[in-house]
Amino acid sequence: MEQRILRDLLDSASRLVGDVQWQSAFRNVLMAPADAALGPPALKVLRTLYGLQGQGIISGQHDYLESPDEFSTKLKNTSGSYAGLHGYELGAIENQSEKLISSQRQAVTDSAIRWHQAGGIVTMSYHANLPGTAPAWANVSMSLSEADFSRYITPGTAQYTALITELDKVAVYLKKLNDAGVPVLWRPYHEMNGGWFWWGQKTSFGTLWDIMFERYTVYHKLHNLLWVWSPNAKNQWCDEPALYYPGSGKVDVLALDIYDADFKASHHDSLWDLGRGKLMAVGENGELPGAALLAGSQNKWSYQMTWGKLLYEKNNDAVIKAFMKDNFVFTRDEYAVKAAALASSPGAAPTPGLYGQYYNNVTLGGTPALTRTDANINFIWRQAAPDPAVTPDLFSVRWSGRLSAAYSETYSIYSSSDDGIRVWIDGVLIIDSWMKQSGQERQGSVKLIAGKLHELKVEYYENQGDARAVLMWESPSQVKSVIPAGALYLP
Repeated sequence: MEQRILRDLLDSASRLVGDVQWQSAFRNVLMAPADAALGPPALKVLRTLYGLQGQGIISGQHDYLESPDEFSTKLKNTSGSYAGLHGYELGAIENQSEKLISSQRQAVTDSAIRWHQAGGIVTMSYHANLPGTAPAWANVSMSLSEADFSRYITPGTAQYTALITELDKVAVYLKKLNDAGVPVLWRPYHEMNGGWFWWGQKTSFGTLWDIMFERYTVYHKLHNLLWVWSPNAKNQWCDEPALYYPGSGKVDVLALDIYDADFKASHHDSLWDLGRGKLMAVGENGELPGAALLAGSQNKWSYQMTWGKLLYEKNNDAVIKAFMKDNFVFTRDEYAVKAAALASSPGAAPTPGLYGQYYNNVTLGGTPALTRTDANINFIWRQAAPDPAVTPDLFSVRWSGRLSAAYSETYSIYSSSDDGIRVWIDGVLIIDSWMKQSGQERQGSVKLIAGKLHELKVEYYENQGDARAVLMWESPSQVKSVIPAGALYLP
């Protein structure tokens, strides 16, 4: 009863103040991310999904580990548009060699980075083989007794050590995505309420989830993951999903895997009650859901993901085209436009800080050694390193974010750097001093509008010796000073 009352209250609030305004003013405050240290790119995706909830469903398509772009490309060729969400796989099931698995996971990683850069959403599944066994389907879809399962979640056992080893192997590629600024809707151990996987129908499933959650967020510091809990929709072959819910503190999205066109309103409503307003999705489907049904009584689904080859085995071309062209269904291009609009809307509260990417080279090349949120640019490192992960010499940094001024007038922007620095505001290069120098101050000018969030990008490199990077401003109404943390916001 309590859950039903809360759901009715949330729905009432939405109708009273409007979807977009309500999402930012009410629900986003209520639904904190599972990872308290969630990075800016993932936080942006989370807020965008909340902002779009009820307005439409993001289309999604899954691809396999061995061919990470196959069906996504086929869907584009059939319908004329890419899905908004691309599903990938990190589990190996064909008894491949470790070398081949690494190569395949790297190909998935490369594709996911390209997809994110093109404006789409990345989600990843993980068909995990039983730790310590060969990476074969038989070792994924196997039964395991409660007693044997408990050994894998008990620290100090050989089975627990094998579990951690497998988790660490996968973390290598999630870290590459983290360093590249790619958010991932992370969907491990799905369909746990059925008995067809070794982790399925275990009373202590929550412990397995907690082990991975802590290993990835705390030990590996993977702050690009949005945690997707994805049971099978209740049917004769599985238990009630709620029996295996890890709790709201460890979940960002509640998803249901729905097959045989079993899109019952009861599936949608019971998941909404369980999550108490958290994001919801169709984690897997074969048959595409009817867009009219979704827009009517099931409009809380944020996205859906058609599973691999089932796109064509369960749907004909006419159905696929109609679904992708429906006004309630968002393609990749449509999602990117809506995400940008939400980010710049007056009701969207910006997050303070700048997104910093630190590289152990002077060319801003390759994968960052460190990504973090910096309050502002006021660093006098001298001969120290910015962080243990970064070298004290021959490093570079790219900061990106938004700048808000208190006055509508022309501002002088100053940099004080040792060594090179470049500053762009709204895409215009206003300071270009990419050279070896010792504490030199440079100046540019730009017209700023009070309250507007102007795009800001700063690039810096340190050669050798002392290191310094400071960004300041001045205007007729603003005394010359370091640009404060209160004027800077994440992208």
